[in-house]
Amino acid sequence: MSKLDLAKEQIAYLKLWLGIMVAVGISLTGWLLSNFQSTHQLLVLADIAALIVICFGVYAIHKRIESKIAQLEEL
Repeated sequence: MSKLDLAKEQIAYLKLWLGIMVAVGISLTGWLLSNFQSTHQLLVLADIAALIVICFGVYAIHKRIESKIAQLEEL
């Protein structure tokens, strides 16, 4: 497998995880918006904490994808 093909596969794999994290973030946001008044405060805080972690994860994966794309220019 050439370096170019390997880099493309790594980008595709990162995009898969980025999509999963975005879907989970959207789901958690929807749950929070529909249940924040009727559920226990601890669950609301846990949901907000999970959203913050997911946002940082999305940002980190996005940066890794950008760096991989920049590496493609060198190949």
